[in-house]
Amino acid sequence: MDRDAAVDRVEALLDTVVDDEMPVPVREVWVYGDVALGLDPVDRLDVYLTKDVLLRGDDADRADEFEREYGVAGVGKTVRASWADAHPEHLRANENGHVAPERCLAAHLVDDDEPIHLEVCNAGFEDNVTQRLEGALATETYEHVLDPRGVCLYADGQRGEDALQKLRDGELVFPTFPEALEMLGAEEDEAELAADAVKERRERATGATVRGDVV
Repeated sequence: MDRDAAVDRVEALLDTVVDDEMPVPVREVWVYGDVALGLDPVDRLDVYLTKDVLLRGDDADRADEFEREYGVAGVGKTVRASWADAHPEHLRANENGHVAPERCLAAHLVDDDEPIHLEVCNAGFEDNVTQRLEGALATETYEHVLDPRGVCLYADGQRGEDALQKLRDGELVFPTFPEALEMLGAEEDEAELAADAVKERRERATGATVRGDVV
């Protein structure tokens, strides 16, 4: 999508997070990668959501009811029952048949054919960038690195209007991907390998994709 359309899509997604009830509480919204760098066009729109966990569940005694009706376990424990009542078409389960918050968020926020990748984690963007890099370097699974060049647009109930305007105006300046990884502790050759691996992974992706992560 062209840059203006990509930023408009970011703003619309942000409006949805702020105005709609989500399957789980969303604490932070970041964008990273192409759109943060000011590229035009934007090949894929990368969005990061920090979610809160429903520790006690909001309506756990209704889990059996939803499982009987929709074949999805854990509603009311892992995602809000009130959200599921309003949006049963967006209920998504993992391979074990248990409701998957990251997939529910993606179904609510993104159409299947949009070139958008959604990262969903219980940890903040900056913490997860570090965790993912350390794990990838330790196991040489470089494609799992998260691009650290991100922009926070929403945190703890507050929208970052200034950040959104800077994003729209292309005013943000970042180092190259390998340089950003070196600043976080990667060696030069590791940073280059990671940047190439992430680029290859993104080039293989089509339509909307989502990844759930727990730190």
